[in-house]
Amino acid sequence: MTILSTILATLVALEFFYIMYIETIATTSDATSRIFNIAKNDLKNETINVLLKNQGVYNGLIGLGLLYSVYLSSASVEITRLILIYIILVALYGSVTSNRKIILTQGGLAILALIATFLNF
Repeated sequence: MTILSTILATLVALEFFYIMYIETIATTSDATSRIFNIAKNDLKNETINVLLKNQGVYNGLIGLGLLYSVYLSSASVEITRLILIYIILVALYGSVTSNRKIILTQGGLAILALIATFLNF
């Protein structure tokens, strides 16, 4: 992998660790309320809280898988591309079903990272 694609994929992983943080640790914070457009009181609802924490674990594991693919895997480019495509498809689904800006906010950096895996500089 090139330096550019390594940097961009690492930034995507860090983005997913941040998403994990707001969903699992800062579940009832002002930032979580703003980002997900959910009233702060609703975030204290046990059902919503558990769902966010569960979703946060998935996002953290995506970030971890991406770091593994970039730094440890013998099939680095292929696995990185696979995870990035997964992220883009999930962001596309979210943009269709929830909020159109999700394709840019959650998928934009992943799109750039995927493109970078095809460049040779």
